[in-house]
Amino acid sequence: MTQPNPRSSPLPPHLPRRKPVPFGRIFVYVAIGVICACAIIPFLWMVSTSLKASTQIGEYPPRWIPDPLEWRNYQRVLTSEKTFFPLWTRNTLIIATLAVLGNTLASSLVAYGFSKINFKGRGVLFAIMLATMMIPFPVMMVSLFTIFRKIGDYTPLQMLGTLRPLWLPAWFGNAFSVFLLRQFYLTIPTELSEAARIDGCNDFAIYWRVILPLSRPALTVVALFTFMGVWRDFLGPLMYLQYPSQYTLSLGLQSFQSQHGSTPWNLLMAASVLVIAPVIVLFFMAQRTFIEGIATTGLKG
Repeated sequence: MTQPNPRSSPLPPHLPRRKPVPFGRIFVYVAIGVICACAIIPFLWMVSTSLKASTQIGEYPPRWIPDPLEWRNYQRVLTSEKTFFPLWTRNTLIIATLAVLGNTLASSLVAYGFSKINFKGRGVLFAIMLATMMIPFPVMMVSLFTIFRKIGDYTPLQMLGTLRPLWLPAWFGNAFSVFLLRQFYLTIPTELSEAARIDGCNDFAIYWRVILPLSRPALTVVALFTFMGVWRDFLGPLMYLQYPSQYTLSLGLQSFQSQHGSTPWNLLMAASVLVIAPVIVLFFMAQRTFIEGIATTGLKG
């Protein structure tokens, strides 16, 4: 009796055959890799330039790994008499912290009203709020500047030449943040709010004790978006701030470039890395919560 050839025998039923990877999926992986490379190469070149000596910047062919590594470029940027990077970092952190707190609190409160409270005209008001997202900031610059100037003229609270116009509007919410949180709140079962109401909670207690603790991923997304928006904002500080001691990092970086005349690219790239580094570190620290918030937001309309 001949023995069956093990190479030609079919696999057992509990071991399914391995399906080949479709060509379309391979193309998607390759496209994603190319896009990621195009996005990260400029950043790597910036880091490489920040570690070069001034004599290596114009070399051809360009050198990716400097030899030697000029770590002193960062020290020169931080200790330069023409720049105030520690002071600019403090100003930016003050604005970012107040803006994150205000936008997160105000937007979450408005989003609760749009998602959990039934009132007449709710859909119309929500549509009007979403329409404001289509108005770019440069269109509102003159109007906002006039409003803050009038506030300073008719009240003892001075606005222009201070940090207040850069963080105060965040305490009135943001349309995109409200939309993001509303979509997340719609995924929270209504039975939880009804059970809390039966126990004697009013709307604010339901919002504070039930909705907010369940919304940590979405609140993290809103906080990160707000922080990054304030951190990289240039037009706002350029419009309201008047003195170098009030500058933020984005405005200070432009001042650093203009003060040096012929731009020392190694120092400019070192300053740019110092400006970008906190955002990158913050993203990786909150990466899991951030991705969870993005994945669970907008699942229900």
